[in-house]
Amino acid sequence: MTERKPLGMNFETWIDRQIREATERGEFDDLPGAGKPLPNRGELNDEDWWVKQKIAGEGLKMPLPPTLQLRKDADEALELARKARSEAEVRQIVEEVNDRIRQAIKTGLSGPPLNLMPFDVDRVVAEWRDR
Repeated sequence: MTERKPLGMNFETWIDRQIREATERGEFDDLPGAGKPLPNRGELNDEDWWVKQKIAGEGLKMPLPPTLQLRKDADEALELARKARSEAEVRQIVEEVNDRIRQAIKTGLSGPPLNLMPFDVDRVVAEWRDR
């Protein structure tokens, strides 16, 4: 532990001296990343960049608000429908996500506006056929 700040010395001078002396003793020599630039320097405008980096580094996932999760699920359902093996499968996938969208419109979900309408099943099937 370091000694107490001497009376009459301002904090900045005292802290600078502590850092300088520790550097001279080599206490910072073996730190990971020593001499390398800080990661994510391009994200300085995002004040939460370090939180996002920590979450990603720990393998944690932040749950999306329900409306955003439904939008994501709808996009994934369309992609799945495009890769379906039969027309019946396409219709089933699209109808299932449409039921969820209709329910969300009827009852409302928390989060940003949903801005999503049920998909035209016949149009999705036609696009599937064209592929």
